[in-house]
Amino acid sequence: MEVLLAALGACSGMDVLSILRKKKQPIGFYHIRIEGDRRDEHPRVFTEIRVVHEVEGPGVEVAALKRAIELSAARYCSISAMLASGVVRIRHWYVLRGATPGDDEVGEVIVTGPYTEPGALVAEASSPVA
Repeated sequence: MEVLLAALGACSGMDVLSILRKKKQPIGFYHIRIEGDRRDEHPRVFTEIRVVHEVEGPGVEVAALKRAIELSAARYCSISAMLASGVVRIRHWYVLRGATPGDDEVGEVIVTGPYTEPGALVAEASSPVA
């Protein structure tokens, strides 16, 4: 089960980094944290997974970070799409590190699943981020 979470982190992390680099965002540090809750009954499948993208870099734009996470969750990450089409809810968060901890910006970007049809969020993800 831990390998499944690691695969989701690797897939989503590669997407987000690639998109941010294409957007020429000055990333100094990137870390992804994944944790999940499982049913008490067997089979002990995940019911909720939280993905937290931590980014640090002078001048990284919040809108670019949110958009990269949305695109990964809704369009590019096959593992995320597969999991969200089942019983699991996946919540994607970001932490944009500021100069001091009081300057950090934190927010939830997108929630997928349960039973989200693969590709169903593509139209939503292609709309501009507020």
